[in-house]
Amino acid sequence: MNAIQELWAYVTGPDFWISIAEGLLQIFLIIILALTIVKVVRSLVDRLFKNRQKGPIRLTARRENTLKKLIKNVVAYIIYFIAIVMILGVINIDIGPLIAGAGVVGLAIGFGAQNLVRDIISGFFIIFEDQFSVGDYVATSGIEGTVEEIGLRTTQILSWTGEMNILPNGNVTQVTNYSTHNGLSIVDINIPYESSVEEAEALIREVAETLPDKYDFILGVPEIIGVQTLDVSHFVIRIIADTLPSYQWAGERNIRKEMQDKLYSSGIEIPSPRIVMYSREEQEQLRKDRGTEQ
Repeated sequence: MNAIQELWAYVTGPDFWISIAEGLLQIFLIIILALTIVKVVRSLVDRLFKNRQKGPIRLTARRENTLKKLIKNVVAYIIYFIAIVMILGVINIDIGPLIAGAGVVGLAIGFGAQNLVRDIISGFFIIFEDQFSVGDYVATSGIEGTVEEIGLRTTQILSWTGEMNILPNGNVTQVTNYSTHNGLSIVDINIPYESSVEEAEALIREVAETLPDKYDFILGVPEIIGVQTLDVSHFVIRIIADTLPSYQWAGERNIRKEMQDKLYSSGIEIPSPRIVMYSREEQEQLRKDRGTEQ
């Protein structure tokens, strides 16, 4: 009975509520301090990379974006972890046994977390070897799109249709990066046999010379390779053009549009499959003519 009375007196006493208020105030200050430090560090990282552009050692924009996001995320994780440990100390939870227990549990989990370890190691080498960076257009593991973020465990790739794909780094076994070198647009133009090769190439060359001025992503005048194939109803003239990285598909679409408009306005129509039909009388006459020739 005395113990209950003492507990009640302590709970209703001012010391109890003062200690709670002090604890809540400390927790509040720890959270505010952690958020402030994260914000300041992110600002310093941005300033550091901005100043590095004026130094002797320069990084590409794509690599800077990757390293900035990675550093910001790692710093945020560390600061938030320290803040959680400090909050546990404020509420009088013994951190030592907790950390020791976490270490034992972590060791036990580590033996079964081989995929997690593989993802982290793969993420490290992706960043270290600069296989791809934030903003690159890549194709890997059946996914194609723009890299939005690279972490130590996962990579986020945004498909051109809007889907966000979260890919474990351990699954990145082969990568096609379309953003590291200039692209090459390859366009085949079908020309009917009624038109001459010289006339068609002259019109194509006339259009090709205007394309670099119309489209900034087309580098130089497209080159006419020549007659690529001879088909049933037409021959094919191939054109190639250098473009900025990841713009080869846009180059192909615009080259086709410009060529189609010019050829059509000049009287050269794109050939289409043809069907020759004979009436029964014409067919009989054709047989008679063939018999006469024989």
